[in-house]
Amino acid sequence: MQASCQSLAHRFCLGGTGQHDEAVPESPPSSPRPGRPPATSRAQLLVAARRLIDENGWEKLTMRRLATELGIGSTTLYHHVRDKGHLLMLLLDEHAAQASRPQLPDDPRDRIVVAAATMHDVLASWSWAAEVLTSDGFVGVLGESSLWSVDVIVGAALDHGCTQADAVAVFRSIWYYTVGEILVRARTAQHAPGTGRQSPDTAPSPDRDRFLADVDPTWLPHLAAIGHQWPALAGRDTYLQGLRALVDGLLTAR
Repeated sequence: MQASCQSLAHRFCLGGTGQHDEAVPESPPSSPRPGRPPATSRAQLLVAARRLIDENGWEKLTMRRLATELGIGSTTLYHHVRDKGHLLMLLLDEHAAQASRPQLPDDPRDRIVVAAATMHDVLASWSWAAEVLTSDGFVGVLGESSLWSVDVIVGAALDHGCTQADAVAVFRSIWYYTVGEILVRARTAQHAPGTGRQSPDTAPSPDRDRFLADVDPTWLPHLAAIGHQWPALAGRDTYLQGLRALVDGLLTAR
């Protein structure tokens, strides 16, 4: 748009080509009308939206608040995005586009693992995105950058011999596992003791030294034996190990 405007300005302010021999003096650059906000690009809008999300969380982001942050009216804002949902999808696609894509192995099973791990890392670095995508149908509204891992996983499942229905089921099972792991770890970190962010709608954080200390070994012998070791064991990063086992099981069953 800016390049087009500059081209038009060159034609009408500096004269056309061959119409008149007499040059028209160059007009001084125009300044914005008094009280009129400067033009806002979609890139500026996304930067401001991401800043508000980082500060207050995606749930508190509103279109009105974003317009106020940018100093623009709602008409200008809706020129770039349809609504909050559209805005969030644009942010996710931009975030995914910045991630590096790994070299994919030839083996379909390994290809699924690599693509799923890439998807996990992208979402884990921006865990609120996983919350936004916790409803079915998100595949139909995301941009191409965000759908790369989905396409690789489905394609690898097809190459393994799965039907289209089975390939979609493979992706969905991996998706549930991935998003669940990200959300649990993010929620745990946010509301850990000492963060001051314990929420009344989450389970209380237990005393690590007293974890499962009151379990009756008669009723729950295995948990009683693990006892206070549980938090350390549960805190280990076993995503890849679990992913490989899940993929093996999914492909073997088909």
